[in-house]
Amino acid sequence: MYKHIEKYIDHLISESTPDKPAWNIEVKRQGKANRWNYIDGCFTSSLIALYHATNNKKYLNFVTEFADYYVNDDGTIKGYDPTHYSTDDVSQSRILFDLYNITKEDKYLKAIYHSYSQIEGQPRTQSNNFWHKQIYHDQIWLDGLYMMQVFYTRFENDFNNEKNYDDIINQFRMVRKIMFNETDKLYYHCYDESKSLFWANKETGLSSHYWLRAIGWLVAAFADVATYMNRTDYKKELSNLLKETIDGLLQYQDEETKMFYNIVDKKDYPGNYLETSGSLLIAYGILKAVNEGLLDYSYYNIGKDIFDSTIKNRLTYEDGKIVLKGIVLVSGLGPEDNLRRDGTMAYYLSEPVVENDAKGVGPMIMAYTEIIKHNLKK
Repeated sequence: MYKHIEKYIDHLISESTPDKPAWNIEVKRQGKANRWNYIDGCFTSSLIALYHATNNKKYLNFVTEFADYYVNDDGTIKGYDPTHYSTDDVSQSRILFDLYNITKEDKYLKAIYHSYSQIEGQPRTQSNNFWHKQIYHDQIWLDGLYMMQVFYTRFENDFNNEKNYDDIINQFRMVRKIMFNETDKLYYHCYDESKSLFWANKETGLSSHYWLRAIGWLVAAFADVATYMNRTDYKKELSNLLKETIDGLLQYQDEETKMFYNIVDKKDYPGNYLETSGSLLIAYGILKAVNEGLLDYSYYNIGKDIFDSTIKNRLTYEDGKIVLKGIVLVSGLGPEDNLRRDGTMAYYLSEPVVENDAKGVGPMIMAYTEIIKHNLKK
C-alpha cells in the first residue's frame, strides 16, 4: 500500500512544472496563471518534510526548482503581494526557512523577510487575532491559524529571539475561547467579530457548522506550532488544546472507515460524505504529535488507522493511474458579494469533490512522513 504512495508522488512531480502544477486543481479550473499560494505550499512543504525523513534529494531538488521559479534575487516573490493580506498567501513561504538553512542562498533570507512584512501589517480583530484576509474583514477562520502561525513561529525562532511568542499563543487562546463549542467539543469554521456578515450568527458572530478540513488545519497548526515552540509551557498548552480537539473529533469518527464527515457532526444528513483531506490532516496531527512527544503513545495507532483506512479507501487505480479521491475542493463563507457561500449545509455540500488536489495530497505526504519517522525510531 505504501509503495503506491511513493509511485503516486513521483507521478505528480513528473507531471508538474512551477507554472502548471498537476495538484493545483483550482488553478486548472480557473485557467489563470499560477502564483505563490497555499495549495502549492501544501505540496512543496510536504516534500520538504519527506526529504528530511528520507534524505532523498529528488524531493529537495524539485522544491528548490519550484521555489526558484518564483523567488527573485532581491527576495520579492512572483505572484505574491504581502499587502494583499491573505493568510493563505504567506503559507507557502514556510518552505523558505528550509531552503535557506540548506542552501544559505541570500535570496531565500530576503524572501523570508519580505513575507514577514505581511505579519507586521496584517489587519487584526479587536481581540488582536489576524483577519483571515483583508477581503474578509473582522473575521477569524480556523484555516488561517495553520496558514499564518507556522510561518510566524519559525520566524520568531530563527530571526526574532522568540519575542512574539505571547502574540502567537494568545491568538490560539482566543480561538479556543470564541470558536470552541463546549457541548459538542468541536470548533466552528469561522467567526465574524463585527457580527454583520450575512452568514454569521447575529449574537455570537459564529458560522453555523463544523467543517472538517478547517478543523484539520487547526489540528495541524497545534501540532506544528507546538513542535517549533521552544517554551515548555506554551508547548504543553498547545499539546493540551490538540488533545482536546482530537478527543472531540473521535466522538464523530466513522467506525468502519475511521474517516470523518465533511460536516463533522452530521453523518446522517442527506448528501454528507466522508472527506479525504480533513481525515488525513487529523491523521497527520496525531502522528506528528506522538512522534514529537506532544500526545501519549496510545494515540499512534488511532492516527495510523485513520491514515491506513483513508489510503485504502481513497488512493485507487483508475485508467492505469493512481488517484487520490474524495477531496472537497474548497469551502468558505462570503464575502458580501458572494451570497452563495452562506454557511448552510446546502452550501457546504454544493462544493465540488475532486481528486489529486494538494489540499489532500499534501496532508497524505505529511502523515506518511510521520510514519516513516516513527519506523526509523524502532
